[in-house]
Amino acid sequence: MSIPQVIAIDGPASSGKSTLGERLARTLGYLYLDTGVMYRAVTWVALIQLGEVHDESAVTKLAQVIRIDVRPATVSDGRKADVLVDDVDVTWEIREKIVDANVSEVSAYRGVRKEMTEQQRRIANRGKIVMVGRDIGTVVLPDADLKIYLDASVEERARRRYLEIISRGGEAELDQILSALEKRDLIDSTRALAPLKVADDAIVIDSDPLSADEVFNEVLKLIYAHSD
Repeated sequence: MSIPQVIAIDGPASSGKSTLGERLARTLGYLYLDTGVMYRAVTWVALIQLGEVHDESAVTKLAQVIRIDVRPATVSDGRKADVLVDDVDVTWEIREKIVDANVSEVSAYRGVRKEMTEQQRRIANRGKIVMVGRDIGTVVLPDADLKIYLDASVEERARRRYLEIISRGGEAELDQILSALEKRDLIDSTRALAPLKVADDAIVIDSDPLSADEVFNEVLKLIYAHSD
C-alpha cells in the first residue's frame, strides 16, 4: 500500500498549516497548493479586465472562463509553486498590494468558490499533492487520502504571529493580533458557504504544546502509517 497521494490540511488562521504543508510537500516531492493563490489569481484577472471586483456576476463569469493551474516551481526566485492563468505565469503579479486589498471580497463570492473548487479538484486529480486551506477536507477534497486538521488555541496563534512579526523587525501589539484572530475565527466558522470545521474523518492535531518540528514529525508518521 502506497503513502497517501492526496493530503488535505485545514485549520484556523495562523495555526501553522502553511508551514506544515510546504515542508511535507518538499519532503515527499509533492506539489504544495495553498488554495488562496487561486482566489488571488481570479482577483488579479478581474482587476485587469474589469478594473474592479465589486460586480459579483461579472467576476464569477471571469472565473468560469479562465483556467488556473498550479505546478511545481520552475524558477528559483523564492516562489513555492508556479501559478498560471491561461498558461501565463502570474506567480508574483497576484502578490501585488491591490490584490491583497480585494481578494477577500472575491473569495466570498459563491460562484467563484464553486468554480475554484472544481479547478482545485482538477489539479488534485493529478495526485502527489498537499492542499492547504479551510474547507479542503470538508468541501474541496472530501475523498482525500489523508485529512489533517491542525488546531491551536487563539491565544497561542496570536503569540506565534506576534513573535513572527517581531523577529522580522516589525512592530506589533499582541492584543490587536488576538482580537483580529478572534474576529477571523468567528467569520470563518459561521459563514454560510464552506465554513471552517473539522471533517468527520480528519485527524486533529493540537499544536499548542508542540513545536513546528514535532508537528511535522507527527504528521509524517501518520503518512507512513497509511502505507502499512
